[in-house]
Amino acid sequence: MSKLTDVPKRILIGRALRSDRLGETLLPKRIALPVFASDPLSSVAYAPGEVLLVLSIAGVSSYHFSPWIAVAVVVLMFTVVASYRQNVHAYPSGGGDYEVATTNLGPKAGLTVASALLVDYVLTVAVSIASGIENLGSAIPFVVEHKVICAVAVVILLTLMNLRGVKESGKLFAIPTYVFVGGVFIMIVWGAFRGLVMGDTMRAPTAGFHIKAEHQGLSGFALVFLLLRAFSSGCAALTGVEAISNGVPAFRKPKSKNAATTLAMMGLLAVTMFCGIIALAMVTKVRMAENPAADLIRGGSPVGSSFVQDPVISQVAEAVFGNGSFLFVVLAAATALVLFLAANTAYNGFPLLGSILAQDRYLPRQLHTRGDRLAFSNGIVLLAGAATLLLIIYGADSTRLIQLYIVGVFVSFTLSQTGMVRHWNRHLRTEKDPAKRRHMIRSRAINTFGAFFTGLVLVVVLATKFSHGAWVALLGMCIFYATMTAIRKHYDRVADEIAAPEDEVPSDDMVRPSRVHSVVLISKIHRPTLRALAYAKLLRADSLEALSVNVDAAETKALRAEWERRGIDVPLKVLDSPYREVTRPVIDYVKSLRKESPRDAVSVIIPEYVVGHWYEHLLHNQSALRLKGRLLFTPGVMVTSVPYQLQSSEAAKLRARRRQEWNAPGAVRRGPAEHRDHHHHRESSAKG
Repeated sequence: MSKLTDVPKRILIGRALRSDRLGETLLPKRIALPVFASDPLSSVAYAPGEVLLVLSIAGVSSYHFSPWIAVAVVVLMFTVVASYRQNVHAYPSGGGDYEVATTNLGPKAGLTVASALLVDYVLTVAVSIASGIENLGSAIPFVVEHKVICAVAVVILLTLMNLRGVKESGKLFAIPTYVFVGGVFIMIVWGAFRGLVMGDTMRAPTAGFHIKAEHQGLSGFALVFLLLRAFSSGCAALTGVEAISNGVPAFRKPKSKNAATTLAMMGLLAVTMFCGIIALAMVTKVRMAENPAADLIRGGSPVGSSFVQDPVISQVAEAVFGNGSFLFVVLAAATALVLFLAANTAYNGFPLLGSILAQDRYLPRQLHTRGDRLAFSNGIVLLAGAATLLLIIYGADSTRLIQLYIVGVFVSFTLSQTGMVRHWNRHLRTEKDPAKRRHMIRSRAINTFGAFFTGLVLVVVLATKFSHGAWVALLGMCIFYATMTAIRKHYDRVADEIAAPEDEVPSDDMVRPSRVHSVVLISKIHRPTLRALAYAKLLRADSLEALSVNVDAAETKALRAEWERRGIDVPLKVLDSPYREVTRPVIDYVKSLRKESPRDAVSVIIPEYVVGHWYEHLLHNQSALRLKGRLLFTPGVMVTSVPYQLQSSEAAKLRARRRQEWNAPGAVRRGPAEHRDHHHHRESSAKG
């Protein structure tokens, strides 16, 4: 990198790290929890609201079903967490759902899971940031007025933080996550204390409102469908659970044990917070509606379009802590912040999964390489670009974006759990130890229930959300699937084509050409030309000739005269070009040489200037570049560049040397300890 770009790069993403520093970027559990679990933990900020929104279709009377829906979500959460604890122990390499599905159900299932997860990670960033912007916007009107710009700014900020490397971003993100979790727990405990011990009546700001039911007195199948839809909306609380199983390599050793513990902690926290908020919402009589302007009735008339419907969590916080109180403000700020940071789960998951897919040749190899800061920089940038695109297309509207959500995550849940059932079946066939068999049978039962339950939820989500926008997520998955299949086919085809033959039978590539015919391209006689001719003579080819193209008759005549005057002992051949083209006559001539003697190799030698500035490149070597590009497609032709360094290139070399000796701010710390000690010892002995 040039000095010019190195300074901002170091300021923005920090000093480059050596490869052997990778161990230092691994995470302890206390940091891994907020890094990987900020998504499922923050989703309790909108999941309870989603449940009440759907139930409101049947009016306030249906709210009494919400505890049962909460119980179903809790059972599902515990099932998924228990299932994923089996995953991280069985597959600690970090492939997560992708690896489980590929190993047990085959590459197509693995690719389906990978496509679903990649789409889901992009949506996690888009939904979380849009939702955070809306939460922030209730306090700062400017943010809502410029929603898209603010959302994109947050994406850029998160991208820079992640390019600095996992550990720094982990520490940075731990504080708001823990403040949010702490705030919600204080709210639940204080609410329970006020209600049960002090006997206070806590009322949410919407407690006095009525809801105009869209469908009054639902029963039978319609009610079941409504409850299933409410349950599928509540399942938003489960997004991001798989991030830990995909991020096992980022944990400190023992990786599997730490990841399993973190999963259990996350599940317990998310479930307690989800149930606590639903319970408090029931007690404080929170009212939510899908279309608040028309369906929320205050004093006998609708509230109108000027009414802003606050999220359930902020209504409950207002009822428990009091509007404008210190704890209310802290929790509101932490909620908005943690929603931004929920996107960070994807920033940790997407590049890791991208790297694994690149290793398996399903994505470009560039996604497998680590950047300056030992983060998968290319994956981070790709994710940021895709999320930015979604935010712009959907106007950073979380309600519209949330409709595309959850599909991908339940596709991967279902296939992953089915894969785990196959995994245990395979191991049970060979395992003889009764204790281990009992453990495997228990694990298989957990995974079977998980596969059934998540499969059921997937059907419900598709049935209730397809027309609302879930089709976009499915389309995204299909595009990813097709692209990755095509990339894999390309890599496989190239690998087959370039593989060295196994047998000793000599192939065309190993047969030595019978002769080498050297051609030096010439436009004028100058130093670069003379150097190229001298080099060509040194090669001792079987035949050597100079080749020029007649574009201007006067120039060609002058060239011939100069050639003879200097007595150059290389035959000069001039090709006619009636249309003043240089490339085509040369290509045709080289092809004719190949046609005459197919077993000969043709060596084309091109003199080139080496210049020091990018703008000088535009002024020189353009015809040489074009010619080289065309010759590369001609079999049996070797292209050699003979560089001639101009003065500006010498200046560039000097600049490069200075850059090597110059250190960007923060690029180098003090020297190695032993060197410093030796220096210190020398100083003290001199003083002595």
